[in-house]
Amino acid sequence: MEISDKTIAVVTGGASGLGEGSARALAKAGATVVLFDLDKERGSKVAQEISGLFVEVDVSDPVSVAKGLRTVKENAGPPRVVVNCAGIAPAQKTVSKGEPHEFSLFKKVIDINLLGTMNLATQGAAMMVAEESITDDGERGVIINTASVAAFDGQVGQIAYSASKAAVAGMTLPMARDLSRDGVRVMTIAPGLFGTPMLLGMPQEVQDALGEQVPFPSRLGLPEEYARLVLEIVRNSMLNGETIRLDGAIRLAPR
Repeated sequence: MEISDKTIAVVTGGASGLGEGSARALAKAGATVVLFDLDKERGSKVAQEISGLFVEVDVSDPVSVAKGLRTVKENAGPPRVVVNCAGIAPAQKTVSKGEPHEFSLFKKVIDINLLGTMNLATQGAAMMVAEESITDDGERGVIINTASVAAFDGQVGQIAYSASKAAVAGMTLPMARDLSRDGVRVMTIAPGLFGTPMLLGMPQEVQDALGEQVPFPSRLGLPEEYARLVLEIVRNSMLNGETIRLDGAIRLAPR
């Protein structure tokens, strides 16, 4: 798919981190970008800087997502690219100090990371399949979801996060198969240790120590590196139904 000003891209979590990096890269490539986020102040600022649009959306709420997509279609046009980056990663062990994992916290992670991804993916896809194809292959759009290496190599205290991201990875192939007849592709990126707000709030020595765990390059990944893969997925129509690890060859050893 060629990227132009007629390419309407919706990015969740677009106010910061991987979402912001993706939004900026897509806008620089020529797309019209719409940011979905709950951080109205930061989201509006980023949208203004990239000549895009900000819509306050709670991805865990299907009604909020539906309203947001209607706003996109009315103000920009039907989405052709959806990038799901919204997510949270609170840490809690299965049992901690004799207490079981807090159910409400586990549910919140699933609601945002998994159900939030599903909400926008399915609703965005429904809009895409209703539109005319835009390539000779009959492509109508592409959905890019975000998993994590924790989906495969979860660490201590990551049962909620790992479960949510493993499920996102698990949706990739069946969703791609479901949508193949309509010319909508589905891909998932599983980033490793990246310099996002989840990690940048840690002390510098902790960030450095985490970066040293990566075989090469031995540092935290950059949002713009994630964004470059987003652009390649959009442009390369043979990329479909796969989860790509973007992690500098790290394998998080269980401890």
